[in-house]
Amino acid sequence: MSNDNIRKELRPYLPVLHMLAETFGSDAEIILHDLRQPEHSVVDVVNASDVSVTGRKVGESFDHLVKQGLLTGEAKTEQKDYVANYYFTARNNKKIRSSSVILRNDAGEVEGAICINIDTTRLMRQIEYLQSFLPQPPDAPEEEETAPVQDMVTSLIERIIGAADPAAMSREEKIAKIRFMEEKGIFLMKGSIEAVANRLGVTKVTVYSYLDEVRGKR
Repeated sequence: MSNDNIRKELRPYLPVLHMLAETFGSDAEIILHDLRQPEHSVVDVVNASDVSVTGRKVGESFDHLVKQGLLTGEAKTEQKDYVANYYFTARNNKKIRSSSVILRNDAGEVEGAICINIDTTRLMRQIEYLQSFLPQPPDAPEEEETAPVQDMVTSLIERIIGAADPAAMSREEKIAKIRFMEEKGIFLMKGSIEAVANRLGVTKVTVYSYLDEVRGKR
């Protein structure tokens, strides 16, 4: 993708992407997200080789940034703008170790994110084998979402709905927005139902109804 198509606020991070890709080698890819356009947030994917790590492409949206990243780990519990070393399975079934950092402007507004994805398929097989000999740790208690995560998800809700006048949106358009937010894990965060209801100018009951329809319960 031409750098001219990447917003100027994010262009200073492009050398960082290439530096990280060369540092981590061929099993890693570095992704730059523009979170002012959540539905097509991927604006650059850098890999030190031609081997695809996750199969992510420019123009796609974020998949694991919220669900497996920012709603778990340090970003949630320690009010940090980054989360390190969370795992997910990519669409190509590779085991991925990932770290993400939120990018903000001088006003503290969320602009984007950088994600490092490392293919750990072979290593994970060995780890799983060794873990089979160890007792399973107890479940950790649930913790409240903290400021950076709440701030980012609130920003995403605002940008997903966009500048559209909710009063002028059709029911189908509202359901389409709900479906996208459901797919991306927005509703995993406490308070997101209320935030979406307020932004769409509907009741929480209506949002739950739309969610039931999206989830195939109606």
